Amino acid sequence: MPPFMSCFCFKSSKVDRHRPGSEDPTILASETVFTVNEVEALYDLFKKISNSIIKDGLLHKEEFQLALFQSSNKQNLFADRVFDLFDVKRNGVIEFGEFVRSLSIFHPNASEAGKISFAFRLYDLRQTGYIEHEEVKEMVLALSRESELELTDDVIESIVDKVLIILVFVICCILLIIQPN
Repeated sequence: MPPFMSCFCFKSSKVDRHRPGSEDPTILASETVFTVNEVEALYDLFKKISNSIIKDGLLHKEEFQLALFQSSNKQNLFADRVFDLFDVKRNGVIEFGEFVRSLSIFHPNASEAGKISFAFRLYDLRQTGYIEHEEVKEMVLALSRESELELTDDVIESIVDKVLIILVFVICCILLIIQPN
């Protein structure tokens, strides 16, 4: 395996680090790309989802998975990673402010840098600041299991190698855009 394919590093800036703030729709709108009306609509959605199993106004992992899969028991590495990234306070639940700030990364007007940082953190399973070969492999294996695909070890390794090549290419392009000289 070529040396550059063993891991992939992208030290993120503090582009999408948010300090806990007020739950006021006006403040949340000013901290995100959402309008006040969109924040209010998200609050209605959040109330519905966060009270589907445990009626405490907080979004638990089971409720998050229920909203995504209509089942709170299905294990999904991708959903677990998204939940963990939304749970900024690392307290096992998502509060409304975390929900809005985290969802804003998916808005069409969100910054490209924020989207890249989110995607990077999604695949950086061990939170080391690097995307390692084993982390990509773990994601590929999880996705194949969840899709009920039966892939040989050689096919898995080929997919992992291609993903790492694409990551290197994307970062090189980003660096050229950021620092053209």
